[in-house]
Amino acid sequence: MILLVDDDPSVTESLSLLLKQRGLASCTAANPEEALARLADSPVDLVLQDMNFSRDTSGREGLELLEEIARLRPELPVILITAWGSIGLAVEGMKRGARDFVTKPWNNDHLLQAIETALQLAGDPPAEEAHVAREELDRRYELGKLIGQDPRFLSVIALAGRVSGTNASVLIGGESGTGKELVAEAIHRNSPRKDGPFVKVNLGGVSSTLFESEMFGHVRGAFTDARSDRRGRFDVADGGTIFLDEIGELDAGSQVKLLRVLQDRTFEVLGSSSTKSVDVRVVSATNRDLAAEVAAGNFREDLLYRLNLISIRLPALRERPSDIPLLANHFCREFGEHYGRGPLQLDADAVAWLCAEPWPGNVRQLRQTIERAVLVLEGDRLRAADLKLLSELEARPEEPSLPAAGEMTLDQMEKAMIEKCLGHYGSNVSRVAEALGLSRAALYRRFQKYGIDPER
Repeated sequence: MILLVDDDPSVTESLSLLLKQRGLASCTAANPEEALARLADSPVDLVLQDMNFSRDTSGREGLELLEEIARLRPELPVILITAWGSIGLAVEGMKRGARDFVTKPWNNDHLLQAIETALQLAGDPPAEEAHVAREELDRRYELGKLIGQDPRFLSVIALAGRVSGTNASVLIGGESGTGKELVAEAIHRNSPRKDGPFVKVNLGGVSSTLFESEMFGHVRGAFTDARSDRRGRFDVADGGTIFLDEIGELDAGSQVKLLRVLQDRTFEVLGSSSTKSVDVRVVSATNRDLAAEVAAGNFREDLLYRLNLISIRLPALRERPSDIPLLANHFCREFGEHYGRGPLQLDADAVAWLCAEPWPGNVRQLRQTIERAVLVLEGDRLRAADLKLLSELEARPEEPSLPAAGEMTLDQMEKAMIEKCLGHYGSNVSRVAEALGLSRAALYRRFQKYGIDPER
């Protein structure tokens, strides 16, 4: 049963009919008092409530009702209905426990998706999920290359698997190299959208001037270099999942444009006045603390709440050291087969050495270390002495020198230095940007300019 709380009978009648067509029962209330009475005598599973019930348009009544519902039924999901110009009010409601919000006039399909998602996520996960074995997770879900058995990592997998069957937006956090993209892929692979497209966008590499063209597409003649029509990433992802990596790198103007499409699931192609609708699930990732970015004024709070209906944080490799042997042996097998070396083994002292390393670049750095060892070393066993020697050779400082005049252009020197820093810092983009005196966005523009893949 869904409780509809709004003082406008036309709104509640319209919503009741919409829900009935989807096979969902509903009851109505015109004010907070009626709503609380309904909660007391009806088996309500979700509340869809307006924020204003009188001439007072401050939203105070709606917030007070929300707090009272949270006190009486803390597990009951609440979705707020608000006008587009009052999104700040909806964000305040999210802080006080609302599960989601929709704006008037609402899109029927988007509203139904929000309701179904909230119902699917309602309640606590099964008690056994907190201590579920890896074998059980492999039986339930297709996990691909998500390697590990550490309890903290297993809880991440369990949560990702549980939310994959919904349309909830997911924000994946964690340091560079922890495997955020792999988790996003797993969410898509285990979702009802698995047969649809999975579109990856590295927002750190998209300049503000190209954001609309890249994300929403353009028509021929929309700007000087637009010689033909181009589909945007959201259009390509229609019916599937779009993965917005490095979401924390978006500038303020691009954040506003992204918020609008996430809110309404509509956008305008650059150079066209027609509006397109899109059915897409949004999974985003960042290694930044977006709450701190909001406090600093660098990231919109309403966008953050739209992105993180579900938050997943991946532990750093140093936080799950028991997984290092599993990962290292997996990479040995992977690269042994890939480079035609046959089966390779790690000696016990090599495993001990790997477990003792700090791995600032996390799983990605470990993977690169094993790959280089497989390429350089001979024999069918990797020993600690070999790994140490390889590490020392890579870390050995070189005599500072410049190439002879005319040997290299500035672009070639810049590319070489970026690649050298990527190797030194295990592809940790934040560390590389800091070492080079660049912002992450500026560094990503150089990756794009020079054709550098930071993950290799």
